[in-house]
Amino acid sequence: MKNNSKCKICRRLGVKLFLRGERCLSPKCPMVKKPYSPGQKRKRRLSPLSEYGKELKEKQKLKNWYGLKEIQLKKYVKEILQKRGKVKDTGEELIKKLENRLDNVIFRLGFTQSRAQARQLVNHGYFLVNTKENNIPSYQVRKGDKINVRSQKLKKKIFQNLATSLKKYQTPPWLQLDKEKLEGKVIGTPTLEEAMPPAEISSIFEFYSR
Repeated sequence: MKNNSKCKICRRLGVKLFLRGERCLSPKCPMVKKPYSPGQKRKRRLSPLSEYGKELKEKQKLKNWYGLKEIQLKKYVKEILQKRGKVKDTGEELIKKLENRLDNVIFRLGFTQSRAQARQLVNHGYFLVNTKENNIPSYQVRKGDKINVRSQKLKKKIFQNLATSLKKYQTPPWLQLDKEKLEGKVIGTPTLEEAMPPAEISSIFEFYSR
């Protein structure tokens, strides 16, 4: 996906999804300069969305936040809906699955600037899980798993300033990071409250329940 396309997604949905890493934190971010939908000359009052429209928008927010394809998000939600009654909190269960994806964990550990970048590097075999190469972005990590950057890849340009950028970085409570060894460890379970997704999760279940 081109960078301009990523910015248009945020503008269209009206929320920062941080799809371009550090640029999203700068004054150059299009969401700062043009906080209205692409194609509009300026922000204007929009017609109220229908219930379906609201649910669709929330689904799009979450899908793009985690960088998923439609078929992937739908699969996660449908699996949880099939377990309804056995799952205490469907929202928590969905976020746990999405946060436990290897590409998301790489991002949450601070090894990459975005989930898209993490997914690309995982695909190219940049990381080890429990000392074994893992190139599956959707791989579900478990408590106790250790994640490392492959030693052969540390010399790559993309990691040149990694040690410096991690000095002030704080991982979520369910992850532990050894900043000297550049080793992450899963020490707990991600929660909806900690993940703070920019979407109303209940609306997403309503959308897929139609």
